[in-house]
Amino acid sequence: MKLITRICWALLGIVFIFSGLIKLNDPVGTGLKLEEYFEVFAQDFGSFFLIFRNIARTLAIILSTLEVVLGVALLLRWYLRKTLWVLLALLVFFGFLTFYSAAFNKVTDCGCFGDFLKLTPWASFTKDMILLGLWVVVYRGQRYLRYSFAPGQLGVMYITIATAVSAGIGVYALGHLPYFDFRPYKVGNDIGKLMQPSAPLRYKYIMTRNGADQEFIDYPTDTTWKFKEMVALNPNDGPKITDFRVWNDEGDYTQELLKGNKLVLIVQSVERADRDRFKQINLLLQSADSSQKKLTPLVVTSSSPADFDAFRHDVNLIAPVYYADATVLKTIIRSDPGFLLLQNGVVKGKFHYHDIPTRAKLEGLL
Repeated sequence: MKLITRICWALLGIVFIFSGLIKLNDPVGTGLKLEEYFEVFAQDFGSFFLIFRNIARTLAIILSTLEVVLGVALLLRWYLRKTLWVLLALLVFFGFLTFYSAAFNKVTDCGCFGDFLKLTPWASFTKDMILLGLWVVVYRGQRYLRYSFAPGQLGVMYITIATAVSAGIGVYALGHLPYFDFRPYKVGNDIGKLMQPSAPLRYKYIMTRNGADQEFIDYPTDTTWKFKEMVALNPNDGPKITDFRVWNDEGDYTQELLKGNKLVLIVQSVERADRDRFKQINLLLQSADSSQKKLTPLVVTSSSPADFDAFRHDVNLIAPVYYADATVLKTIIRSDPGFLLLQNGVVKGKFHYHDIPTRAKLEGLL
């Protein structure tokens, strides 16, 4: 029992630290997930939840930092009993979110491990129940964890450092870009290739007759069987990018965007976009237009044409404008505005508006 308790103690602490750090790696993405929850709760429980949307990113850093600090405190056995009670409160909170998502199909991905590991709603709930089981073992076996690795002032110092480092990681990622990009649009990926299946997709057919279901690899010729469902046998070989599309008033521009060297300024929303850097942004777009690398500057936004027209006049933005889905643009880059550098569809660079590159740097990447 002593060994089991210590294994559960270590696992619980490590999972909390890992989960918190993954979220702090991408606080914008974590904030977007919280916004999704707030919108669902506003519909189901009351519109006052919409108040929290404006502070979703701040809450993302606070909750993620709390996860890391609680994991560190647990591993240090710092005020173990109190730490366990706070952990329980967090586990119950997360358990409610994942159960609610799974039972009512509200939020299909809890974001428990960011974009690093996607879990289905029921898998997320199962994960929380396993962690709750680990907590029960540790709580009941506290007598095997009496020795504290950081007693007194030493523990306070360690927890302070853990808090400062964790919050610092999140704040820096918020003001720049994630340290590690787990999304399909990360630097080095070929968007065009990821829009195609890596292998021919194979399917099985679920047919029904007289209330009984049966699976077929080949579609049955017996017309007494009625079609019910078609399921992919190799879904992992399907396209990793399925919703990337760019257009303007003249039509679809997706394939043209994936040709040659393109410097794409992404403005997700004219309401939220930071306007302080557009003098520097405009200078880069103008210099890129005369690059020897034949670099074509353009703008992609999810705002309406009327709203963006007013915005571009306000910030003196001169570049061809195209449109894309808001969710796609939020997935591509965690910055509004932000730059995407493409070479024949391959992502060569991504830049936050706090890290606007020079033309020489862009040419070097190409």
